[in-house]
Amino acid sequence: MQTVPFDWLCPDWPAPPTVRAWTTTRTGGVSTGAFAAMNLGLHSGDETACVQQNRAILAAHMAGARIAWLEQVHGVQVLDAEAACAAATPPQADASVATTPQVACAVMTADCLPVLLCEAHGRVVAAAHAGWRGLAAGVLEATVARMGVPPATVMAWLGPAIGAQAFEVGEDVRSAFLAVDADCGAAFVAADAPGKWWADLYALARRRLARAGVTQVYGGGLCTVKDVARFFSWRRDGGRCGRMVSVIWSTN
Repeated sequence: MQTVPFDWLCPDWPAPPTVRAWTTTRTGGVSTGAFAAMNLGLHSGDETACVQQNRAILAAHMAGARIAWLEQVHGVQVLDAEAACAAATPPQADASVATTPQVACAVMTADCLPVLLCEAHGRVVAAAHAGWRGLAAGVLEATVARMGVPPATVMAWLGPAIGAQAFEVGEDVRSAFLAVDADCGAAFVAADAPGKWWADLYALARRRLARAGVTQVYGGGLCTVKDVARFFSWRRDGGRCGRMVSVIWSTN
């Protein structure tokens, strides 16, 4: 069992012992105010020096693993994590895959769904940022395909995201998913306002992973909006908030 710093989350899944993974919470950093305390987002509005210090705290707990930071754009681009590490600035993408030990895939979230993946032997790991746009467009399918292993050997963990009773969306969001998966209607429950729906990101992600051939799916059930003490939330805090990070890497 890996040791997880502070109250950060560790996936409850049968990954090989060489795989390390966790999601940070608000605990453990130096930021203050709306960004207290472990904000890892440089473009969040927080003091840059605080974010850099928080990133140093994160790195200190990763036993030398290099982090592949991305500039997330709610798309489906999947990059090689080692190449992302070598880039002068974080490249635009919403997922990365690593086949090299001590190279960590990472995604930042504050309501969107972080998805960590690994194959049965721990030789390939991946992380995907699945907001509704990327999820509808196929970021999870693209990530599984980029891993280059039989999907049946892949397991996934769904990290903290906005919950089904907090994510109100319009008909445009529901239609975007139905256009690709006509049977996903159960993931949407009519809200009180006309044309509004409560959307279950966790259920939608499980469906998309199943369509990609991944049936070993763990996690889910948390809500970043409702758990103020542990999680940042873009929707709850009106866009002024920090970012958690979900990381995964192999030690050998």
